[in-house]
Amino acid sequence: MVLTMTPEFTRQIGIPRVAAIEYPYGRPIGQVHDVPGQRDVLLQTISALEQIKKPGGVVHLPFTWVESPKETKWHPPVRSPIIQMFIGEIKEMEGKSTS
Repeated sequence: MVLTMTPEFTRQIGIPRVAAIEYPYGRPIGQVHDVPGQRDVLLQTISALEQIKKPGGVVHLPFTWVESPKETKWHPPVRSPIIQMFIGEIKEMEGKSTS
């Protein structure tokens, strides 16, 4: 079982059971610090596993993202350790892609 924002792609690559959710990338279980909302997503995902009887099944979870894409805060206020470690290389690559 996979919880995904790209159910057709996920199904096509051979994942046998898919729970689809229309949330932004990087936020498959919901908003940061929204424990009740995250719990609901996870419980619905488990329920989807029980609903899909045959491989290849997809269940679309009944959730809608609450913010418009422009209002969604995509990045945490503090960079993750892996980003901090590679920020120089990331900026260098970004510079090359804009030239």
